Amino acid sequence: MSLDFIKGKNKKVYFIGIGGISMSGLAEILLENNFKVSGSDVKESDITAKLSLSGAEIFIGHKAENIFGADLVVYTAAIAKENPELIEAKKQNIKTIDRAEFLGEIMKGHKYNVSIAGTHGKTTTTSMFSHVALKAELNPTILVGGNLDLICGNVRAAKSEYFITEACEYKRSFLKFYPYIGVIINIDADHLDYYKDIDEIEGAFLDFAKLIPSDGYLICNAEDNRVQNIISKVSCNICSFGFNKGNIQVKNITYSKKGCPSFEVYYNGTLLGDIELNVPGDYNLSNSLAAIGVGLSLNIPFETIKLGLFEFHGAHRRFELKGEKNGVTVIDDYAHHPTEIKAALNAAENYPHNKIYCVFQPHTYTRTTTLFKEFSEAFGGVDELILADIFPARELDTGIVSSSMLCEAIRLNGVSCVNFHDFKSIVDYLKEKLVSGDLLLTVGAGDVNEIGEMYLV
Repeated sequence: MSLDFIKGKNKKVYFIGIGGISMSGLAEILLENNFKVSGSDVKESDITAKLSLSGAEIFIGHKAENIFGADLVVYTAAIAKENPELIEAKKQNIKTIDRAEFLGEIMKGHKYNVSIAGTHGKTTTTSMFSHVALKAELNPTILVGGNLDLICGNVRAAKSEYFITEACEYKRSFLKFYPYIGVIINIDADHLDYYKDIDEIEGAFLDFAKLIPSDGYLICNAEDNRVQNIISKVSCNICSFGFNKGNIQVKNITYSKKGCPSFEVYYNGTLLGDIELNVPGDYNLSNSLAAIGVGLSLNIPFETIKLGLFEFHGAHRRFELKGEKNGVTVIDDYAHHPTEIKAALNAAENYPHNKIYCVFQPHTYTRTTTLFKEFSEAFGGVDELILADIFPARELDTGIVSSSMLCEAIRLNGVSCVNFHDFKSIVDYLKEKLVSGDLLLTVGAGDVNEIGEMYLV
């Protein structure tokens, strides 16, 4: 592991937004390597509590005095320039580095960096391949954008040549990485608060693919036209996947009663064997093909890949079964983009149910505004949609868009929809409506998962 850019193990590293899933993972890697770690976040959480128990000094709220004694300050692309800790660090001439660059520096210490990119499916695909890599005894360092039971969290620090991580395109963060194997699952319109349009997004993914060395591998979706535009412009090895196109293809797909697929895998027309997944949906089948491609590129035996994928039962907040109460099944999913929502609903439709009640919490005002029409058309198939208010992340409400506006647009598309402004009202409404056999699906990247948990109490 390369931490040479932090001279001396007694150096103190400060994380602005340490409670975030990605920042906390980096903090844990440093703690595992005996560095001093401190950081702040806007509120306490299970993540900050865990870091505190591991030896990190945690501050609630962003204040200039928090960074006292820090030798290096790490921040994310989402942190505003007006953040008082960032301003104070620059005032004191303390070195600052953004999260992506910091992660890239750590990656330099590994030969086989696996960077998994794509608008949708990064966390699941990273989690799937992590199961495969551990089954193959590669002893990788792992950094996932969600909690994975296999590693008891979102990070696994290890000492080997293998490093597995998600590669996020937001503000071109993934261009600071050093992939030996790069994965592009798909390319879709998102983060339009930063990118001008889908063509600019495609260009960023091309730049990411060009980071892969000539002896490395690009694992890519053969059925995504924008991904295919990239292939002829890179010089590394290519391994493509798809249902009916690509080096890796599938045949004879069947589904369990809960919508989990089983299928035969072919590589360049030769049958490798069969795979059985324990997660539902065709999107998870596609994600598994990407994981298979990475495994084959690293010469992992197919039977090992098969076992690793079979033992994967999902990452937290990715079509996660939260529990049952009075015959009602509660499932939570992190989907926060129209394409992801449609995929989650498709999986729900194949899951045993009477009626589907979906609670959606839009994530950020900018995403809701730029994809407003797509969101209004994404909920076909639900029996009733309940909208929570928009989760702002770090944005201010300008009044341009609201869940009430989205609710009206969704109704115009023929979907029964209501909007409540607090979680208690939503839970009270659900308790009146839900009956045995119904499926409650909570969807969104904010704290909407708490609604399902409140219902189950």
